[in-house]
Amino acid sequence: MAATNFLYDLRDAKFVLKEWLDLEKLLSYPAFKDYYSVDDVDSFLDVAYKIARDVVAPANEDSDKIGARFIDGKVVTPDSFKQVYKTCMEAELGPQIADREAEGHLPWTIYAPMLEMIIGASAAIPTYWGLTAGAAGVIQKYASPELKKRFLPKMFSGEWGGTMNLTEPGAGSDVGAVTTKAYPTDTPGLYKIKGTKMFITAGDHDIAENFIHLVLARIEGAREGTAGLSLFIVPKIWVNEDGSLGEWNDVTTVGIEHKMGLKGSATCTLSYGENNNCYGWLIGDPPGEDGKGQGMKQMFTMMNEERLNTGLLALGVMAVACYNAIAYSKERIQGTKLTNPKGPKVRIIEHEDVRRMLLLQKSVVEACRALLFKTYYYVDLAHESPDPEEREYAHNMFMLNNPLCKAYTSDMAWLMCGEAIQTYGGYGFIEEYPVAQLARDVKIFSIWEGTNYIQALDLVARKFPMGGGKYLMAWMKEISSFIEENKNTPGFEKEFQMLADCYADYQAILGQLNKFLGEGKIEMMPLYATRILHATAMIYCGKLMLEQGLIADKKLKELGEDHYDASFYKGKMATAKFYVMNVVPQVTAIRKMIEAADATAIEVPEEALGNF
Repeated sequence: MAATNFLYDLRDAKFVLKEWLDLEKLLSYPAFKDYYSVDDVDSFLDVAYKIARDVVAPANEDSDKIGARFIDGKVVTPDSFKQVYKTCMEAELGPQIADREAEGHLPWTIYAPMLEMIIGASAAIPTYWGLTAGAAGVIQKYASPELKKRFLPKMFSGEWGGTMNLTEPGAGSDVGAVTTKAYPTDTPGLYKIKGTKMFITAGDHDIAENFIHLVLARIEGAREGTAGLSLFIVPKIWVNEDGSLGEWNDVTTVGIEHKMGLKGSATCTLSYGENNNCYGWLIGDPPGEDGKGQGMKQMFTMMNEERLNTGLLALGVMAVACYNAIAYSKERIQGTKLTNPKGPKVRIIEHEDVRRMLLLQKSVVEACRALLFKTYYYVDLAHESPDPEEREYAHNMFMLNNPLCKAYTSDMAWLMCGEAIQTYGGYGFIEEYPVAQLARDVKIFSIWEGTNYIQALDLVARKFPMGGGKYLMAWMKEISSFIEENKNTPGFEKEFQMLADCYADYQAILGQLNKFLGEGKIEMMPLYATRILHATAMIYCGKLMLEQGLIADKKLKELGEDHYDASFYKGKMATAKFYVMNVVPQVTAIRKMIEAADATAIEVPEEALGNF
């Protein structure tokens, strides 16, 4: 079996877009109504699937076995990457999606499953344009018309790469510790840049001809911490006013990281201004008398979208691991049935615990897919709805869901890849089979774009209190109303009772959090933040899964048991019920933990953890 075994459930993606999400409403908006209809979904997804299967997946083995290399000061990618990149650009699967000013631009809701397929085929390859899209979006939103004209056309086409430069050797998650400096020149808006950045994804390579770096730096005289940072457009090769390339801009690639996975994606260390000859354009205004810069606000526009996209990367890898585990379990013959020990040897999919592992993987994949695609749908509504109130509501739902999309999905992806390996048994631990690489590749996504602890803190400390808590209340109202309206649905009574019980436990979790804060026990918030995020994601995903389960139940009754789609709808119902009955009850356990208020992890002396 090849280690590049790409599999994807195209039917589930089409179900989500065409049968679950209200795509007709989205496509009726002015930005889309003259260009797309729900009937176009099949052709878009079918083309992306063929590109993923026939063009991207064959390069995945090169991604892992050859990887990105640093040779004579240059980043060299596998030869196969060049054609893959070219094909994806020609099919407009690249940074073009970020151009919201383009006539007939594609909704993120339709693009997300297309990108998920490309990720599943080879997670490293989309990193070569993913950050370009984000960087271009920031420039389009915040930069002057002249700078947009200078940089955006070749970024959107994929001819030039784009990056996000936050991390430094001494400033990782603590962005405020950034030491990169910016010095004003005689030209307004132009600054001399000096510093070092590390862990820069696709910061240099041999696929694009130039790189447009977005660099966080502190202008002389600006205040300390994140508030004093500004954002600069720093090209590797200088870009003249007419868009042509000039001289090298003193941006040096020092090296690339040697990683446990995602080896085809170049993670670079970049040095700016070693020869005192590096220049960058300030985005927006310089710090005022208060010393505050605009850099973090501008960068968060990109970071928020990249956090959502990181969740999609995790989903893409997790899904392929799941589908490979299912396929393998149908072929592997091992042991007899426990209920018939003297009977014939059976395929492992017939063993009870393997069934449990497979349905766990499939239900978590579909729950995370529902969470992500619903959130991409909110992103589209927030940008394109003609109704200001709907735009505001959708934006706030996106803001609440975003930490869940990034952290819950990437946490689950690591665990589900482990379940996929377990399904294979010993063969799962061998590199000739696909799940070993998928496990190595997926781990980084819980670390990228702010570790998952940062996502959890963002949720409980920033997103819950947002708008005085009214947005959280609106988010919760969606769940409680759904339960109340559907709790007596025949065939789903147990599942709705479970969801209702767990929802009550979730309310109690929030009550205990507020109690901690009211008592001044601030340290309990970060101690339990990750578990609160998981509980939040599980209760929301439980609601989304039952929404899908109800649709599947209705369709199955309409079509009958003999219809060719009957198995699919039975699968949807099964994953919905399994997720609610087997995953969501973890919310109850989290309630017990948080109400117990155990602070041992904080109180234990460091020495008691071991003197190493």
